[in-house]
Amino acid sequence: MDWQGQKLAEQLMQLMLVFFAVVAFIVGYVLGSFQTMLLIYGAGVVLTSLITVPNWPFFNRHPLNWLDPSEAEKHPKPQPAGAGSKKKASKK
Repeated sequence: MDWQGQKLAEQLMQLMLVFFAVVAFIVGYVLGSFQTMLLIYGAGVVLTSLITVPNWPFFNRHPLNWLDPSEAEKHPKPQPAGAGSKKKASKK
């Protein structure tokens, strides 16, 4: 799953859970049934999980292009900021 796919999955999950929570609350309130409310919300959680958890192809629309190993050897590795310029502190 690429970065945009992760963002899409997160947004889709949040929207679906809120939608099912609102629908479950309204239906449970109108029918006066706590059990019905929980069943609707539980079904929504299961459906949301089935849509957002697997790595579906529509989550991979922007694949990352990795650098070839032969190309990576041509470029030096970055050095930590403090490794190259160590100054000795003089004591007074």
